[in-house]
Amino acid sequence: MPKGMWKGRFSQDTAESVVNFSQSLDLDWRMAFADIRGSIAHVRMLRKVELLSEEEAKTIEDNLLVIADEIREGRFVPKISLEDVHMNIEARLTELCGATGARLHMGRSRNDQVNTTVRLYLRKEILELWEGLRELISVLLEKADEQADRVVPGYTHLQQAQPISMGQFWMAHARAFLRDADRLFAAYDAVDECTLGSAALAGSTLPLDREFTAEDLGFSKVSDNSMDSVSHRDHFLDLLHFAAVFGQHASRLSEDLIIYFTTEFGWVKLPDAYCTGSSIMPQKKNPDVLELIRGKAGLLAGAYTQLMTLMKGVPSTYNRDLQEDKRPLFEAIEIMKGIFSVLPPLLKEIEVDEGAAKRGFSDGLILATDVAEYLVVKGVPFRQAHAKVGKTVAYCVEKGCALTELTLEEWKQLIPEAEEDLLPLLTPETAVSRRLTLGGTAPLRVKEQINNAAEELDDYVQLGGELFENLPEF
Repeated sequence: MPKGMWKGRFSQDTAESVVNFSQSLDLDWRMAFADIRGSIAHVRMLRKVELLSEEEAKTIEDNLLVIADEIREGRFVPKISLEDVHMNIEARLTELCGATGARLHMGRSRNDQVNTTVRLYLRKEILELWEGLRELISVLLEKADEQADRVVPGYTHLQQAQPISMGQFWMAHARAFLRDADRLFAAYDAVDECTLGSAALAGSTLPLDREFTAEDLGFSKVSDNSMDSVSHRDHFLDLLHFAAVFGQHASRLSEDLIIYFTTEFGWVKLPDAYCTGSSIMPQKKNPDVLELIRGKAGLLAGAYTQLMTLMKGVPSTYNRDLQEDKRPLFEAIEIMKGIFSVLPPLLKEIEVDEGAAKRGFSDGLILATDVAEYLVVKGVPFRQAHAKVGKTVAYCVEKGCALTELTLEEWKQLIPEAEEDLLPLLTPETAVSRRLTLGGTAPLRVKEQINNAAEELDDYVQLGGELFENLPEF
């Protein structure tokens, strides 16, 4: 460890085992460019408040850009002995410009430096995640529009419940992911705060201009309390909360498709390119990608729990425990990027066998609710209508016939209120088209849902573009 970093008070060199145990390069080297950009803003601010001369500031900024080129070209190999990305860059800067480089760190601590670096890094990562989420939602809207008129069974308790438009199915998942978009941008807002200038915990006696630094880095606001600034990781938790809920939504979609792909259901057809085979059973076509998404959703939930647990016992301001805060965060980001790389293209190629879906509800029992509501319109109290239709279903099950095979005479014997106008209602297509309540499964309503969701998506796209334009280059 070079003298002058933090070793002045110590009489012994750090044990090699401690160096290896405490280093964080495996985590933070990916943030090198963000750290350099944060340092450039800090230098510009120091020049503005006249703590650096114009020549000193230019020397430091120019050499920081040299270091960025060295990293970009693979010529800068960081040293574990220097603990982290921040100390490696500062040490290299001092090598390049001597005592002038050593002036960079005045007015800041690694506490606020690291905090700002991660925020800079996360803003770009969040907007990259948004691009993946945007593509996923777009594909779902396309599938919903394409299949709004296709009728498939809808389930509760994994039992056939009522017929639905396949477009309604896709829109159900699109709506969930749109809520995730709201959570993702809320996480961005939590990250979009400049903590540089908070120093170790109490601010600084130097005349730092924190508003200038925030503006130079494109942050929308400056943190309000220096102790809180270096203490909390709420912005990490906000992003991991998004990740955990997104994972749950992706898992539910995957599970639905896995079930509908089984031989027993068989009305969803998955593309070969996103399935695998068996090493022993030649006939197998396994939905491994969807199963992996379902599994990785557990890792996303675990990342959230991991950081919550880490933060639970940490006292105020900075403690070294917080070095581990980025491990679940970065892992979650990589998992989500992986999901976005496979899920949208998989969904694009999914086909629906409407014939197989209809064969699945050939007994007509899925139309029982329609009969009950028909009776309600005729003036029968719903509970009585429910009981009458339930007895009719029992009759069909005992007789081994479909509900739709009953003759008008049988209907009248079972339910005296039934009339000839009941029979045309007893098709899945009619059942779907008649569900015209707002948000319902009728194709007309599904088209409305698609249009509404498309408008929301456009608003998010515009917001994402504006936020991206506000990011500094690095």
